[in-house]
Amino acid sequence: MRHLMSPMDFSTEELDQLLNLANDIEKNPSKYAHACAGKKLATCFYEPSTRTRLSFEAAMLNLGGSVLGFSSADSSSASKGESVSDTIRVISCYADICAMRHPKEGAPLVASLHSRIPVINAGDGGHQHPTQTLTDLLTVHSLKGRLSDLTIGLCGDLKFGRTVHSLINALIRYPGIRFVLISPEELKVPSYIREEVLEKNQIPYEEIIRLEDAMEKLDILYTTRVQRERFFNEEDYVRMKDFYILDKAKMELAPKDMLVLHPLPRVNEISVEIDDDPRAVYFKQAQYGVYVRMALILTLLEIEV
Repeated sequence: MRHLMSPMDFSTEELDQLLNLANDIEKNPSKYAHACAGKKLATCFYEPSTRTRLSFEAAMLNLGGSVLGFSSADSSSASKGESVSDTIRVISCYADICAMRHPKEGAPLVASLHSRIPVINAGDGGHQHPTQTLTDLLTVHSLKGRLSDLTIGLCGDLKFGRTVHSLINALIRYPGIRFVLISPEELKVPSYIREEVLEKNQIPYEEIIRLEDAMEKLDILYTTRVQRERFFNEEDYVRMKDFYILDKAKMELAPKDMLVLHPLPRVNEISVEIDDDPRAVYFKQAQYGVYVRMALILTLLEIEV
């Protein structure tokens, strides 16, 4: 039995197999419509979620399976003090696979150690969000045709953003990857990512403050929200925030085939005026999230179609 706690749990060969399966699901949905008939997915979400929970549920329903679970800790026995390990022991009696989101880092790992069914980490605090990373990889793989030889701009909150850290770790395993790290000084990539991940693996990167200075050199722009609460004072936030609002003027500086990704939800960091730009693929990205979660469910349940 296998679990997914981190995108690094899969080798690049296994990732390629997973992404190819997701592409086949996209092209031939009817082929997979009954693959999980009689199977049940438990969604154990101890904190609010829109995209992740609903995409997991859509994935299982698209495979012909069924879904049960809870959408907040308040509506589970956690509110009575039940431990994660006890909860998963019980869930193992009711379901065939579990997707768990929890505010505490490592909680899904604890669950996996006591589970009789595969457990998928659907986000644990600021630590990991592996299925978002799989979604990002599938989006790039599908729309660019490759995961190698790419210059990727990561923009916004690079210090606290778990999606950014997971994506860097996943992409460095492919040849020819270069990063442009675009952020204010206060939200730069942590030194351990720079030293232990990028420099240790000899991955080329540069750090830039202004988004405009990076646009012309990018194949992918992965943007995240710059959060007011991350700054020590309002003056610094006001000074920096407009650097990271992607609008038509900035898009005019970008290559014609650059793709814009965003893990969502967005606030104001991407202007709605570029939603119709064919390079803006963040809503397609949300759709790819369903396909990759369908592929992951089939893979962990060892179901071949």
